[in-house]
Amino acid sequence: MPFVARLRIVCAIFALTLSIIMSQAQRQATLTIYAATSLTDAFEELAAAFLLERPDAHIVLNFASSSKLAAQLLAGAPADIFASANSSQMDRLLADGRISADAVRSFASNRLALIVPADNPAGITDISDLGRKPHWLVLAVTGSPIRDYTNAMFVSHNEQFGQDFSQNVLANLVSEESNVRQVVARIALGEADAGIVYQTDLTAEIRDAVLRLPIADRHNQIASYPIALLADSPQPTLAAAFVDFVLSEAAQSILRGYGFCAPASRAPTAQMPVALTENHNRDGAAHGAEPSAENSADKTHEEQLEEHPEIHLEIHLETRLENQGKAALCEGRQAEG
Repeated sequence: MPFVARLRIVCAIFALTLSIIMSQAQRQATLTIYAATSLTDAFEELAAAFLLERPDAHIVLNFASSSKLAAQLLAGAPADIFASANSSQMDRLLADGRISADAVRSFASNRLALIVPADNPAGITDISDLGRKPHWLVLAVTGSPIRDYTNAMFVSHNEQFGQDFSQNVLANLVSEESNVRQVVARIALGEADAGIVYQTDLTAEIRDAVLRLPIADRHNQIASYPIALLADSPQPTLAAAFVDFVLSEAAQSILRGYGFCAPASRAPTAQMPVALTENHNRDGAAHGAEPSAENSADKTHEEQLEEHPEIHLEIHLETRLENQGKAALCEGRQAEG
């Protein structure tokens, strides 16, 4: 066979193969998911598990603070699903019409954790020290879900430690980070003395870098995570299937493995104290606070924690194994309800 003829055959086979590959890629539906930073590890595994059932799909995950994601979506960013770390950011999209009320489902909850560097240079032993001892405090930026939960937690201590406690704590604020993972990083690197994060952020990677100190159950906050299909989703059927998957027992088991608690709708919910209303600049100047009554709860657990003020993180090599202990904390909180 002449060389030119053979070359034509090879080119034809190549073109046919390329056409088949491109056709398969076009048939692969892309699902775009906007999710809170604290969901990063869990949602990466959830996406992988979902794709085992739907190999025809492709998932793009966009992680950032819930407030930043909501702002992007309100500006018209294309997406199929929004998973937030609180309901207020979801409410912004509801008001805008990008999400319908019947599409919102609660799929997980979380709790706060007080962390300090492993060498604890400021000598902080419990939450009261944040309002008494000079230190460098790092929190997530104002307006983010975890900052709202954190402010509420500080205010809930006012009756116990004095009505100016929350203001005294924030007088030590030296930096506000754009998301909670940056708060974790600052503490793990020893760049600050204390920070408030989610319990799910305490992963194996930082087990030797931080100490976790107790926040009494009656002051800790239940962070509720809603998820919803966007009304203008380019892939509504696939998006609905993913939301259903997240609510399934298989996905809930994965979430528990990363330390997330049961959805708030399935667990007793503590009364949320009024959030801080003062505005703070970076050197901690406060402009007034509104105290609220602390939550009522059995103090037995708190008294036990006070007997052991420093709790070093015992994190296993695998993050999910380590987080099983956090899941147990969730179960304890719900049992006390």
